Amino acid sequence: MPSRVGFNSERVGRGNLALVLRHVHSVGPQSRSDLVALTGLNRTTIGSLVGQLEGRQLVREQQVAASGQPGRPSNVVSVRSDTYVTLALDISVDSLAAAVVALGGAVLRSRRIPCDSREFGPEETVALLIQTANEVMVDTDRSRVVGVGVAVAGVVRARDGLVRLGPNLGWTDVPLGDLVRAGLGLGAATNVSVGNEADLGGLVEHLRGAARGHDNMIYLSGEVGLGGGIIVDGRPLIGIGGYAGEVGHTMINPAGIQCACGAFGCWETEVGESALLRAAGIPVTGNSRRAVSHVFEAAAANEPRSRAAVDIVGHWLGIGLAGLVNTFNPSVVVLGGFYARLAPLVDRVIWDELDRRALQATRERLAILPGQFGLDAPLHGAGELAFETLLADPTIVDPVAPRTPTRRGHQPRARDYAAGNARGGATRR
Repeated sequence: MPSRVGFNSERVGRGNLALVLRHVHSVGPQSRSDLVALTGLNRTTIGSLVGQLEGRQLVREQQVAASGQPGRPSNVVSVRSDTYVTLALDISVDSLAAAVVALGGAVLRSRRIPCDSREFGPEETVALLIQTANEVMVDTDRSRVVGVGVAVAGVVRARDGLVRLGPNLGWTDVPLGDLVRAGLGLGAATNVSVGNEADLGGLVEHLRGAARGHDNMIYLSGEVGLGGGIIVDGRPLIGIGGYAGEVGHTMINPAGIQCACGAFGCWETEVGESALLRAAGIPVTGNSRRAVSHVFEAAAANEPRSRAAVDIVGHWLGIGLAGLVNTFNPSVVVLGGFYARLAPLVDRVIWDELDRRALQATRERLAILPGQFGLDAPLHGAGELAFETLLADPTIVDPVAPRTPTRRGHQPRARDYAAGNARGGATRR
């Protein structure tokens, strides 16, 4: 049903501010002419919007050097990376990570520590995560943090960050958003958003990575399990509760083994790290990353058992992908996590399965690419998720009052500077 709510001028203004900020944040530095073309707004409106964003310390506008072309060069608008930031957090099965992320996606500081989260309860895991977060935030003015994003290997309820099920973590109904908020000592005004790690990996690969410019894409990420992030017509496929994209728990092998989720024959039981190591005859231990790397290296050297193991995983990966390609008709599939390293070894195996099982119409314009962000894709995606509140409404940060100009030759006293700084301190509402 169409909305019955009209848009007043204030709401339209906020929407236009958001449109400009989102473009510059996502695409990079833009001239005013670029922004006119991208938004459909006129130059006068763009000038006003840029001025308002400058006043909130969200963008800066600079003149570019003359290019030799006729006419005055257009000013270039870029985000400010020295003001507002987000805190990005990542909980995977065998590591924890934290990063401070600036507007425009630049990671200012980050740290990842090894941690087998299956050996700890949720509270202990979050305590280690908060410790890591405090280390990367040691030089960060916390009043400038506009949001916190958390990526986790689990099924997440979008509205409050409850991890309904983290089968590979051993978690059930964990209030992760509340635990992180309490651990960081944040007030109610600071937004804490929690998302599935594959959804967030797909978000950043779509926005800045291998799938940039592709509005229909599938992201698959695997380590212990298998997660999927799906973008349809430029929008993430979320589902009514936020649970869409759990492709790793679709049944693919009726004769398969039991999954950590309790079901039998899930896709991740045939294509995860454990499946690869079992096929290679290597015992599955708590941290398998080194063993997996050994299998990849041996397969690249055509050692028979390792070569057969990666082919088996590639075979099942292709079977599952055929169903997704037929269902969603993406232009690109991005393979993240350990699949990015697997992809070059099994490209032909995957395509053989797609040729056998996917419709020609759905695969004829398809590309399969390794992810550009590797293991850190969910962490970068968490930073993007945390910026969403600001990008949707830049007026949540107040404009900075301009400093009163001084008379020529007049030297301001120390208390003049102090008063100006007090007036100029930006605060979030």
